Amino acid sequence: MSKEIIDRLRNLAVATLSDGCDQIAGRRGFMDFDIKARINCRKIVGTAATVFETPTNDLHLPDLAFEVIDEAPEGSVIVISSSGDKNTAFWGELMNAGACVNGHEGVVVDGGVRDVELIRKDTDFPVYARSIVPASSVGRFKTIEKNIPVIVGGVMVKPGDYIVGDDDGIVCIPAEFIKEIIEFSEEAETTEEEMVKYIHKTGSITKATEKFGRA
Repeated sequence: MSKEIIDRLRNLAVATLSDGCDQIAGRRGFMDFDIKARINCRKIVGTAATVFETPTNDLHLPDLAFEVIDEAPEGSVIVISSSGDKNTAFWGELMNAGACVNGHEGVVVDGGVRDVELIRKDTDFPVYARSIVPASSVGRFKTIEKNIPVIVGGVMVKPGDYIVGDDDGIVCIPAEFIKEIIEFSEEAETTEEEMVKYIHKTGSITKATEKFGRA
């Protein structure tokens, strides 16, 4: 994980990075709209450490998810694929504590989170998820794979891809395009800053788009 890349990503908006995925990678990077900050809302930037959950009726602890939390590099974003099940919590107080002590950046859950009051009380760890729901995953889902490509919120996430989250949602940036997308996004945000100044100066968004050649 490059500190320079992480620092540059912290200065860029998810919306701009999403545009970069469209233009540079030629694919969608943003996750479904209902995966958003549910607890301790702040920006997250890190590389993905992935978990794959599948439905079951058997009683299973999410042991492989625990292993990812314990073993992933410091600063990782834990990404849990769980078929978008809003009625099951795949993250709670104990997993949150493990992520905090291992120095992780945040978690993105394609499903629910629980123990909201306890997490807010004990930590400032950011949790992005589809829902808040009290139901445990035990007896409903089991973790069958870790550190593999997964689909989360309609987007392919590979271990080591860059995850950025802010108030607009979550974007996954393919690692192979990270430098080009950062450069695109930095240039775009510089241009937009100048456009805003020009709109205030002229009172016209039309003149600004004509001058700068973009909307």
